[in-house]
Amino acid sequence: MTLAALFAVLIGMCLLLVRALLGPTLYDRVLAVNSFGTKTVLVIGLLGYVMGRTDFLDIAILYTLINFVATIAILKFFRYRSFQVPLARRADPAARGGDSNG
Repeated sequence: MTLAALFAVLIGMCLLLVRALLGPTLYDRVLAVNSFGTKTVLVIGLLGYVMGRTDFLDIAILYTLINFVATIAILKFFRYRSFQVPLARRADPAARGGDSNG
């Protein structure tokens, strides 16, 4: 039964690769890559269960954190075209919650 679940997740990963390569918009591709990372965590967890290796769960949790940070970084880069804070927000103290007097 577990091997059937692993096979189904692998088929889903193949479909996500197709969406990532052929996606009509950038956000469809980013969502497909993020979903692929989530399914990779499932595969790592299932393989750890099948092989009886509980340390695979630590690897899966680490991969989840990397996947989350990478997705946020990619979306921020495509929104601002840079990883730095935009100039408009850096120069305006009211945007940071401070007052305009300094």
